[in-house]
Amino acid sequence: MADKVIAVADHRYRASAPPIPARLDAPTGVLLDTLQRPLRDLRISVTDRCNFRCSYCMPKEVFDRDYAFLPQSSLLTFEEIVRVAGLFVAHGVRKIRLTGGEPLLRRDLDRLVAMLAALRGADGTHLDLTLTTNGSVLERKAVALKAAGLGRVTVSLDAIDDAIFRRMNDADFPVADVLRGIDAAERAGFGHIKVNMVVKRGTNDGQILPMARHFRGRDIALRFIEYMDVGATNGWRMDEVLPSSQVVERIADEFALVPLPPSTPGETAARWRYAEAGVAGEIGTISSVTQAFCRDCNRARLSTEGKLFLCLFASRGHDLRALVRGGASDAEIAAAIGLVWQQRGDRYSELRSAAGGAAPAGERRVEMHYIGG
Repeated sequence: MADKVIAVADHRYRASAPPIPARLDAPTGVLLDTLQRPLRDLRISVTDRCNFRCSYCMPKEVFDRDYAFLPQSSLLTFEEIVRVAGLFVAHGVRKIRLTGGEPLLRRDLDRLVAMLAALRGADGTHLDLTLTTNGSVLERKAVALKAAGLGRVTVSLDAIDDAIFRRMNDADFPVADVLRGIDAAERAGFGHIKVNMVVKRGTNDGQILPMARHFRGRDIALRFIEYMDVGATNGWRMDEVLPSSQVVERIADEFALVPLPPSTPGETAARWRYAEAGVAGEIGTISSVTQAFCRDCNRARLSTEGKLFLCLFASRGHDLRALVRGGASDAEIAAAIGLVWQQRGDRYSELRSAAGGAAPAGERRVEMHYIGG
C-alpha cells in the first residue's frame, strides 16, 4: 500500500514569532522591502475549508473526509483580524482581499466585512475591500456583503461547460449555481466583477473561447491564470501550462482586442478590451509561470491562523498570532511587521523562470487553500 501524503499539517507550524525591534518606529505609510517593493496589498485567508476539491488546489485524494482541518480555536477571530489588518494599513496597505479556502464558508463573514470597511488608509481614504469566492453560495450572500461594505468580488470559474466544470471542482457542483451567483452579485450592485479561470492544458483549455463568448458584452473582467506550482499536492507539470500568449492568440482569432494599461501599480494581470465599439467586457491574463512579475509584487498574505507569508510560493511564515495572543502592543506588532517586510527578498517565479521552468529546490511550499490565491 502506498504511503499517504500528509500535505500541510507541518506547514501550519513552520513559523516563529517575528522579533520585536528594540526601537519601535511608528508606521509612516511607506514600507519597502529589499527590492524596493512597497507593501500595498494584504490577502487574508479566513478559513482553510472549501466545498470544492479542485485538483490544482485541494485534490480530493489528499483533502478527503479524514483530513484534519484547523480547529476553530486556531483561527484568528474577527477582532484579531481587524486589529492586525489595521496595522498593515498603517504601513501603507490600500487593498485587502478576503480569501480561503472558500471565504463564504466562514460564519457571519459580512460582519467581518463591515469591521474592515470601517478602516481608513494612511491618507484617510477608504480601502479597496475585495473578496475571492468559488461562487457556490454567492447567490444568497451577495446582498448582505454589499450592504456590509464589500467593494468588489472575484469569482473563480474554470469552465462554462457543466460536465467539465463538475470534473474540475470534483464535488459534482453545477456551473449554473455559480452563474446565478455572478448574476446576483451584479443585481446587488457589484460592478466590474472579475471571473478567474485557471487554465490547465489538456483539461479545460477548450473552454477559453466559450468563456470569452459567454461573458463578452458584460461589465466583467475575464482573467485567465496560468496553472501554477503552488503547494506540493497538485502534481504540477510544466507541460500542463498553457502560456498566456497562446490564450490571447486564441481569443484574438475570434475577437479583435486592444491592450489596456495597468489599472493600479503592481497589477498582476495584462489587460485587453474588445476593439468593437460599445462592447463591454475585459480580458486579462496572469502569467506567473511564463512572465514572472515578482519585481512588482506588493502583496503580503495572512493565513487563517495568523501566519504572515511574503510570497504565494513560500515555505515558512511569521507567527503574528503569537504576538497578538501573547500580549504584544500594537506598536510592537507594527514594528515586527515592518522589520519582516524590510527583510523580504522573495522572487520565486523569477527563480523558476531562470531555471527553465523547474521549481527551485527547497522546502515544500505552503498549500494555496491555507493562504489564499
